[in-house]
Amino acid sequence: MSLIVVAEALAKTGQEDRLRTALEAMIAPSLDEPGCLTYRPYVDPHEPARMVLVEEWTGPQALAEHFTTPHFHHLRQVLDTILAEPLIIRKLVPAPAG
Repeated sequence: MSLIVVAEALAKTGQEDRLRTALEAMIAPSLDEPGCLTYRPYVDPHEPARMVLVEEWTGPQALAEHFTTPHFHHLRQVLDTILAEPLIIRKLVPAPAG
């Protein structure tokens, strides 16, 4: 069963471009990971400092492995300096059929 991750980030004032660049830099290396099915950042058109990252992984193990990669560790270091509030991460699974 696939695992959907929705991560929400709010950049400090003046750090909006740096947040966008950091998340965009994660796309290619993340998609190269064997368990990554989707990795796409979105920006809130009404609040440009807020970005949402939508990811799909083959399962929890693939996501756990992603968290150990050098590109993820680099992103965490960048986010620690540019976010106005802690990153919100939601892990979702498909709803059961009715």
